[in-house]
Order: sequence, then structure tokens, then C-alpha cells
Amino acid sequence: MRFAIDVIRANSHMPNEAKERSTQKMRAPRNRTITLSEEETEALGQQLIRLDQHVGVAQLENRIINQDLHEILDWLPANFADLVFIDPPYNLTKSFNGNVFKERTHEEYSGWIETWLPAVIQALKPDGSVYICGDWRSSSAIQSVAQKYLVVQNRITWEREKGRGARANWKNSTEDIWFCTKSNNYTFNIEAVKLKRRVMAPYTNSDGEPKDWKRDHEGDYRLTHPSNCWTDLTVPFWSMPENTDHPTQKPEKLVAKAVLASSNPGDMVFDPFLGSGTSAVVAKKLGRKYVGVEVDRGYCVLAEKRLALADRDQTIQGYADGIFWERNSMSKPTAAIRDFETDLFLPLMSPETKNETE
Repeated sequence: MRFAIDVIRANSHMPNEAKERSTQKMRAPRNRTITLSEEETEALGQQLIRLDQHVGVAQLENRIINQDLHEILDWLPANFADLVFIDPPYNLTKSFNGNVFKERTHEEYSGWIETWLPAVIQALKPDGSVYICGDWRSSSAIQSVAQKYLVVQNRITWEREKGRGARANWKNSTEDIWFCTKSNNYTFNIEAVKLKRRVMAPYTNSDGEPKDWKRDHEGDYRLTHPSNCWTDLTVPFWSMPENTDHPTQKPEKLVAKAVLASSNPGDMVFDPFLGSGTSAVVAKKLGRKYVGVEVDRGYCVLAEKRLALADRDQTIQGYADGIFWERNSMSKPTAAIRDFETDLFLPLMSPETKNETE
């Protein structure tokens, strides 16, 4: 019997729109947005896989599946993922590289979630966790469906500092993440996700020593327990080296919180709507394994490039020395700021490797 995964060959070209976005868009000189050359598109595209029957975990480990999720749900192994991170299309009309998701009624959106969530949960281990992203339009539908199949542990609300103002409404600047588990026996590493904050009122004891904070060469800080309100995130934009042209890309720091809290080194992270690969990249940087599913070939190839870049750079903006820092509080040496001249155009293929792909 032949192997049940077909490698996608280089002659399966990415859509023309994706090529235009990656190679022809004019950008400012210091724009760090990750782009693709035609050579990279061909070479990295050969790493993608497709499924046509049941496969084992070993065949999926650290791979990206370039297919519609509904095509492959029945072929995934059961109970293989320790953590599932889900960032589905929200209930609004938006184009993802030419693939348009259309807004629908609450009932229709709930029904759409029902077409994939129960099957995705089958891939989760009994002690696994699920994080499901949404906005205010999508959140109630996500909760109503999720609580049928999972234990809803919490709703995280995170602040997007970017967002358009409205003439007759409140500016939309937050999103939700539903934290769910398959049972009440689950992993949660509280020490791994504490936040380092500046001390605004540095109380001391009778000896003049800090009470619940520390003083060092970087200033006065305290480690605080993580709450379900995240205000320390920055949505990727043009000057950040993790930025891509994906319209709803999540910050690596956001995904890192979920990965560190709800998995352990060596665990498997599964993302059924991979997009440009943030969850896979974060899993790799933090010593986890990954499996991702994404229908758009252009985004898949971007994800493969980001994974290749992660071999050289494991930094996550806002996370250093095992600690999450509040926004704009890290010193330059700690932040490990990279030289933009060296990472703006990183060749992923040496001349020898390039020749092997031709």
C-alpha cells in the first residue's frame, strides 16, 4: 500500500493573487513583513502534504497539511494532540487571499462551527486543552457550541491597540479566546505564564526591603499571576519581524501564553486553521511539536518560511528569560532586538540547496 500522504509538488503553483501579494507589493525600505521569492515558493511548497486516507501521528508530526479542513477530518488519528489552538474565520465577511468567508446569521455560524469542532475534539487527548478565538460577533456562537462538547474553563479578553473608530458606536478593540478542556484533568503551568510588571507603588517592609516585588538594574518589577484580561499584546505590523500579509494574524506572544500554560515540552500542538503559521512557529520555538491545516497554499508557504526562520531565531517579542513582560517594558539587551538588515531578506537556501531543488 502506498504512503497515504501525497507531497505537493512544485508545479502546483500558488494562486496568482498570492504571488502578487508576496513579490510585487511595494514596501517601505524598513518594512520587515515576511515575503516570498519565486524560488522560496517553489522550494518550500514541496514540504507541504495532502491526505487521502488515515494516517498515523508520526506521519503528521511537524507538518503542514494544505487542504480544506473538512476534507481531512476523518483521516486524522484520534487523541494525538495535547493542545488545540483554533483561530477560525470570524462571523464577518473577509477575504483570505481571495478565499472569501461571508457573514451569516448566528444560527448559521453556530451550524458551521458544528461541522468541524466535534471532529477536531476527537483529535484531542483526554487531558488536553482547546483555545478558540473570536470577536464580539462570533463569541456567543463559539461558547454555545463549545459547551456542548467541552468544559469551558474561562473566557480571555485581549486588547488590540489597533482598530478603526466608529461614528455611532464604540471602537472595536478587543477579542475573545475561549479556554476549554476535554475534562477537568488538564495541564496548566501557572509559573510559565506570569507577567513581569513595573511597580507603580513600591511598598517596603519595616526594614526598607521590597514586600512583593524586586529591585534590580532594570528597575522595580513584580511577577503577577496571569488574568483573563490581556493588555500586553501588540498586533503584528510592518516593523515587526513576525509580520505577514495575513489579515488576521495573531501575535506570537498571544499564542505563546496558551502554549506555555497548556502544554509541556515535547507535546503536540494542533491548529486546524493555521493561516500564516503562528501557532506552528511558536510551538517550534518553545520545544513543542505541531500539526497545521490550511487551505490556502500561499499562507502555507509563508508558514514554512517562518518555520525555517525559527531555526535561526527563537525569540518571541515580549517574552524573554522565561517571563512575559508588559508592553514596552523590556530593555534592549533583554529584548534581543535583531538587526533588520540581516533578517529582512534572509536567504533560506544556500546555493547547494537551491541546486538540489531545481
